[in-house]
Amino acid sequence: MTEQKQLRDYAIDENINTFALLKSVEARVTNSGKPYLAITVADRSMEISGMKWDSTEEEFKNLHAGEVVAVSGVRQEYRDKPQLKIFEVRPTTLGEPNNPADYMAAGPMKAKEMEEEVNSLLFQIVNPTWQRIVRYLLNEYHEKFFTYPAAKSNHHAFAGGLGFHTLSIARLAMSVSKQYDNVDASLLLAGALLHDLGKVLELSGPIATVYTVPGNLIGHIVLIDEQIVLAAKELNLDLFSEDMIVLRHVVLAHHGQLEFGSPVRPLIKEANILHQLDELDANIQSFDNALKDTEPGEFSARAWALDNRAVYKPTEK
Repeated sequence: MTEQKQLRDYAIDENINTFALLKSVEARVTNSGKPYLAITVADRSMEISGMKWDSTEEEFKNLHAGEVVAVSGVRQEYRDKPQLKIFEVRPTTLGEPNNPADYMAAGPMKAKEMEEEVNSLLFQIVNPTWQRIVRYLLNEYHEKFFTYPAAKSNHHAFAGGLGFHTLSIARLAMSVSKQYDNVDASLLLAGALLHDLGKVLELSGPIATVYTVPGNLIGHIVLIDEQIVLAAKELNLDLFSEDMIVLRHVVLAHHGQLEFGSPVRPLIKEANILHQLDELDANIQSFDNALKDTEPGEFSARAWALDNRAVYKPTEK
């Protein structure tokens, strides 16, 4: 990709004229009946939303989420958040950048590196039922597991974020198991590796990520539980054995509260630990996201993922 200025490098009130990935585009109408486009674009540095006023139907029909576009406008700020006033947005033409992967944020590990570490962790699951289930499902969704984001816009919302977040939880799980000798390491690790796998069904993929119909109507927790049940049947495992029940419980309870999407609250130790580790890793990533563009000695913009807090970046010593 030709070297170009990144979106986060533009100052407030500076004109933007660049290429970016079109994350979303919606045709809307003002209160006075005038059409406009609500648009979100992104590159590897950030994503930014804005409006294109006085739009036409043809203009909307030519724009497709997931494609690279040429965009011009001015960077602004609204309620402490970056915003883009768009002058023009159009599909790229022959000879201009057109590879969406060049504009997608990626995690710190490559898919091959994550795959190798996951394969080594699988040998730590000594319970044969749990290992067979985990191996079966990771094989079933192998490519998606290592390329999908872990979220649409919050923590680990980058290509490969699902695998990276899962690995972070798995590492934490192994550390906790070593610290407390009465924790079932196999159960905790199996739950860690499976807990968010339903996001390969909840989300559309790493490019212009949206929630799928099953994702919106059912959610990743119930979706992965269904896959665990189907895997057990395929492997001729007793669905009502205690091994299967506790594995399903650990996964089903990992959001901790009913209002946060878990059908049940954690009622065994490993389920509660997984919930706490999931919260920890997500919050750390959310802090990193908020502080990424914050200068030392300054507060970040308010972060929805951190209960709308503006967090502080200490001065480097």
